[in-house]
Amino acid sequence: MNLVRVLLVAAAATSSAEAVSIDYDKVEPFPQPSPVTVSEKAAVKFKPRLLIADEVSCVPFLVVNAAGETGGGLKGNGGNDGCEVAPLGAQVYGRSSWHNDGFWDGSAFWRHDWASAVVWIDNPALEAPKVVRLSLSTSKDSYKNRAPASFVNGTAPFLLRYLPGMSSAALITIDKPGGDFQDLIMWEQLTDVAREALNNAENFGRADVPFSDNNFPTWLEKAWPL
Repeated sequence: MNLVRVLLVAAAATSSAEAVSIDYDKVEPFPQPSPVTVSEKAAVKFKPRLLIADEVSCVPFLVVNAAGETGGGLKGNGGNDGCEVAPLGAQVYGRSSWHNDGFWDGSAFWRHDWASAVVWIDNPALEAPKVVRLSLSTSKDSYKNRAPASFVNGTAPFLLRYLPGMSSAALITIDKPGGDFQDLIMWEQLTDVAREALNNAENFGRADVPFSDNNFPTWLEKAWPL
């Protein structure tokens, strides 16, 4: 059976940082480049549209800038204060690879969590790639798998980020339009120092970056739906 391209998209928010960092709301986003490669075009076409549940409040914030500086995160006693609006704009991050019999993966990072939506497609090189399954995170590193629900223009899934009790942030599909798109930057489009920052686990405390060099293969296995 032909392998299917996997794309990991991550919407970022504030994190707890151990290394030298800057204020979380001072991190400049990467503008979304015009897609050139097959993987980049598929990533833009299938990136999810995100709606934030009322009890979550925090919008996706950026994790790293072009200089490799990471966001310092919210203060531990501030609740959701200061994270309802991202003044410089939000960001989603992507990475692609072939994996087993195929998939597209999207991951979102808020505060101390990464909430991941994995969109598995048949082949990004096809004129009209098809979504096979969605793998949606239910906690830090576990997933539920389901058939696609509603899409924007037949490609981008509608997703809701919520807090299931006291656990980590999770994602579910929703059946009506809502939410927003964020600018996408692929792993290979990041600067070298930005990738180095994302690969440095000390920059994000207990929040594991699911698309770093060390974590990417493991997270894909966790999201594998078959």
